[in-house]
Amino acid sequence: MSPAAREFQVPKDVYLSLAGLSAAAKRGLGDPVLAELVMIRASQLNHCAFCLDMHLGAARKAGEAEERLGLLAAWEEAGDLFTRQERAALALTEAVTVLTAGFVPDAVYEKAAEHFTEAQLAHLIAAITVINSWNRLMVTRRTAPGETEWHS
Repeated sequence: MSPAAREFQVPKDVYLSLAGLSAAAKRGLGDPVLAELVMIRASQLNHCAFCLDMHLGAARKAGEAEERLGLLAAWEEAGDLFTRQERAALALTEAVTVLTAGFVPDAVYEKAAEHFTEAQLAHLIAAITVINSWNRLMVTRRTAPGETEWHS
């Protein structure tokens, strides 16, 4: 841990609950690559190095291309590199993660609803919500990439 790191451990029951929520949300979304893109984008926005490292590795393991991973932060300018469904999911990820307007814009939600079933959309929103929780825990604790001793 860096000298600035917070020494608190994520409580075991919190860790297990979030891990279960993460797994359920990803399963319900159905597409492991899309799930990892969402996790990475939220983690980029939240500056969570620990989660970025973890989800970049998972995306690579799931077969995601380096070109797409490298351009994910600029997905809106990446042309057709990302599908319409992925772009809708990424826009929703940004809207849910950065609530600068105080709410998720209707147009963003409606665009995502065009590309996902009702159940998939609910799981997508759950996945975005859970990664934001993980990001906030890891950033508060200043957990370093690859660190293994952060929960009890």
